Amino acid sequence: MRILTVSDRSLLVEAADLEEAMRLNLAWDGVSGIVERIPGARTVLVRFDPLRTSAAALAEVLSATQVDAEHVPHTREVTVPVRYDGEDIAEAAELLGVSAEELVSRHLAADWQVAFSGFAPGFGYVVSGDPLFDVPRRSSPRTRVPAGSVALAGQFTGVYPRESPGGWQLIGHTDAVMWDIDRDPPALLSPGALVKFERAGRESVVLPDSPPLPDSPPLPDSPPPENGDELASRRSVAARHAGDTPSRPGLPERGGVEVVRPSMQLLLQDAGRPGHAALGVSASGVADRTALRDANRAVGNESDAAVLESVGGAVLRFHGAGVAAVTGAIGELTLTDAEGVDRSIPHGTPFATVDGDELTLGHPSHGLRYIIGVRGGIDAASALGSRASDTLAGLGPDPLVAGAIIGVGDAAPHSVDPVATPRELPAPGDLVELDITLGPRDDWFTASALETLTTQEWLVTPRSDRVGIRLHGDAPLERSTLGELPSEGAVTGAIQVPPEGQPVLFLPDHPLTGGYPIVGALTDRCLDLAAQLPPGARIRFRIARIEEGPQ
Repeated sequence: MRILTVSDRSLLVEAADLEEAMRLNLAWDGVSGIVERIPGARTVLVRFDPLRTSAAALAEVLSATQVDAEHVPHTREVTVPVRYDGEDIAEAAELLGVSAEELVSRHLAADWQVAFSGFAPGFGYVVSGDPLFDVPRRSSPRTRVPAGSVALAGQFTGVYPRESPGGWQLIGHTDAVMWDIDRDPPALLSPGALVKFERAGRESVVLPDSPPLPDSPPLPDSPPPENGDELASRRSVAARHAGDTPSRPGLPERGGVEVVRPSMQLLLQDAGRPGHAALGVSASGVADRTALRDANRAVGNESDAAVLESVGGAVLRFHGAGVAAVTGAIGELTLTDAEGVDRSIPHGTPFATVDGDELTLGHPSHGLRYIIGVRGGIDAASALGSRASDTLAGLGPDPLVAGAIIGVGDAAPHSVDPVATPRELPAPGDLVELDITLGPRDDWFTASALETLTTQEWLVTPRSDRVGIRLHGDAPLERSTLGELPSEGAVTGAIQVPPEGQPVLFLPDHPLTGGYPIVGALTDRCLDLAAQLPPGARIRFRIARIEEGPQ
């Protein structure tokens, strides 16, 4: 096997083939220092804790792993009913040199197993031993693939768990629920599961020795019911997030925070949900972890309590008495009481609130994301142990809109502790240096491209979000290796390079796996600064020296 650097806290292990990658992934269950594993088509990405091991020590353990040639054990068996009516079924059959009827027959007859998850929660990469199934992706991906679409790409079949863009060949659809947060496991097609496809009748998906699956609730981004007016849909956000029985519609008994005017993006966030990569779920969580800790420390919360994350200015109204603090981006902060009297609020300093106070967050002069902490923490329904909004996966609370009221908890075990000095954050036009490690696919690029990566200034474009920052440089990065890269894991801070050569810097809501080569990744200590880069800021990357941890 070959072991490559992904970041200062991750390694990528190349296996001989998919089956060996699956066996290795299972063999490393329980290895000391490993935080998470993300299997891919021929790789396993291994994230580790640098306080418990080092890259060199872990690489030695991984490389010494012996696995036998037995087939990968299966975890359970699942039957999925399919209607073979996909738009691409004739084209896919032609590409494979068979009739559409034979394609369907062999799809039904093959023994399928989920190799790994990625792309989106509940999306399983399902592989079989039938050599027929090796289908190229569409030359032009669709911008919208309906939920439940059954598709082929490469040696895999998969089912889209929710509506999303996609470039796979569509051969049918199923009514089976691929992802249900209330099911155990939430992913129907979880790694290791044996899958049998059958022609759809009226039956539901059935797991052996289990009753038929219950109906799943709507996905988090489902539209409000047609008979609900705009105000009702807004209040429904509050009702989902509130942890108490309201004393009046939309207002929790312990008070709360009302959105008077949302920002470009106003989300609930906490420290995220690590440890669910096997289900295709990224850690997500707050983009600026330092600001999260500072805000919670200021108001006396535990460091990982839920907060509000605001891209740009917003107006919030407080219901009931409390304490709040604003960290992260730097801008004018004004508190207006019920009588209309304004007072300026210092950055990072806890301030008391009474019923009716309104907090106005001005457009940031430095940085991009405000973090608003309230004493007791934001009280919201959790998904997989976290209240974080994952904008790519659609997990967690919806983005907040005008009229939403969010409850406040009562768990504040510490005294308030104001942040001493605001951090230095970039303004549009500023140049920021960020440390990176090269790899795992720096060998896919020319020597001149690697020089360009670290000597050229990269502009932060407005086409950026929590998935990634789209960068632009005068000279694109030129590849030395062309073609598709088999899907493999990615980390927050990864610098992925699409075919046009302009990099994307991944932020917390990035996909777990991808097929574009990653040339490098930010070091962990630079991730929070990257989250505060406003459009118009400039970046220069510099290669960092990785410090070894305990042996």
